[in-house]
Amino acid sequence: MQLRVLLLIRKTGLRSRLRRVLRDVDADVRLPDPDTGWDAAEHVLCDVLVAAHALIPVPAAARIRALAGAANPPALVILSDRDDAGEAAVLRAAGADAVLYTNIPDHILADAITGVVENRRKLLVHTVAARRATPRPELSDFVSESPVMQRFMRTVQRVADSDAPLLITGETGVGKERLARAIHYDSRRADGPFVSVNCGAIPENLLESQLFGHEKGSFTGATRTQRGCFELAHGGTLFLDEISEMPFHLQVKLLHVLQDYEIAPVGSEKRVPVDVRVIAATNRDIKEEIEARRFRKDLYYRLGVVSIDVPPLRERRGDIPLLARSILDGLSARIGCRSGGIAPDAMEALCEYAWPGNVRELINVLERALLLCEGPLITLEDLPDELAEAESAGPSLLKPGSIPLIPDAWLSRPLKAVRESAVEHVEKAYLGRLLAATEGRVGETARRAGIEPRSLFNKMKRYGLRKEDFRPGPAPRT
Repeated sequence: MQLRVLLLIRKTGLRSRLRRVLRDVDADVRLPDPDTGWDAAEHVLCDVLVAAHALIPVPAAARIRALAGAANPPALVILSDRDDAGEAAVLRAAGADAVLYTNIPDHILADAITGVVENRRKLLVHTVAARRATPRPELSDFVSESPVMQRFMRTVQRVADSDAPLLITGETGVGKERLARAIHYDSRRADGPFVSVNCGAIPENLLESQLFGHEKGSFTGATRTQRGCFELAHGGTLFLDEISEMPFHLQVKLLHVLQDYEIAPVGSEKRVPVDVRVIAATNRDIKEEIEARRFRKDLYYRLGVVSIDVPPLRERRGDIPLLARSILDGLSARIGCRSGGIAPDAMEALCEYAWPGNVRELINVLERALLLCEGPLITLEDLPDELAEAESAGPSLLKPGSIPLIPDAWLSRPLKAVRESAVEHVEKAYLGRLLAATEGRVGETARRAGIEPRSLFNKMKRYGLRKEDFRPGPAPRT
């Protein structure tokens, strides 16, 4: 969300300095008339006001209180030419978010102002989300017709209400964070906060402060004491995404927190108790990371008290039609584009595609198709080229050209009988290839096929397929 920032500054040099500070912030920076800017800020849309102390009408404290008491008041940063702690305390008590001395170094000034801007952004995003009343994810949302996913969700439901640490593994895009949120909202901690941290997206030198907090002056730029994510998540759930990206030295500190449930903010000797359930996630093979000495074995054992692996979308293709329709309903409501559904050829393409990006990629594809769709249904032409190519490159019973490769005997049969024979032919060939790939392991074959083992046994009996014939050194038939 882009914010509107007003700079109520008369000095040209300080104006330029602040523009540089705000250059990397997604904000619309405006420069009102210094003589009338304060009165304008009380009446115009303004998310953050950065004002020189000398330009605040007197009495300053009273005018600040009036501004803070207005409807939708802006966050207020005051810049003072005097480093007066007593004066700063009075201004903060009146309602200022920060009071800064103009002669502090640029990086400290930048950190302080950027912090205020980003905090206001988070507040506004949260307010907008609350107004939209977006339904929070629940475990009941993860409906599935796939046996592998149904077994997975039974495991999730058994551990959801526990306070034990949980490790969620799975490929990129399978919905690990959404699942973590659903687990949180289905647990006894549902009324507490859910705080998410991407360990791979935060610079190493900031991650420790982000997680555990810091004291004022503990490092360059620490202009105020700040709570970390463990404190923010007190009474709720902390989700550590991409945990395998956490630096090795911080893994040690995290292990101590998981053992004692106490944190030590950066620059503080006082330990702070926290009541947090930790859910971690990664798309990497943790055991390989341990062997490569990039991840601590003891932390893995602590995080993986319960470990669950989210099945990729290609292993539960039977869920794609249900997922696609559900996603499409949500997208229609969110972006205001209505669709009558998905045409059969487009749905077939969705089911044939391998989905390397999993559910996240499916959402992106459907959103694009919904925006491009001109008719009542999403068709094959509305999908990206790679999906159309995957559909056309699927198994075919055609010779080169356009003549179907079918037995002559089928020509004397009615269409219904031919259809049944074709299905049986393809089903037998498919299961035979799958049994060969799994070396006759029925459980693995059923999992890949997305059917129950009992159903697979019945089909094998029907088609004369024996698991012994697909094992290494197959036993001869008798």
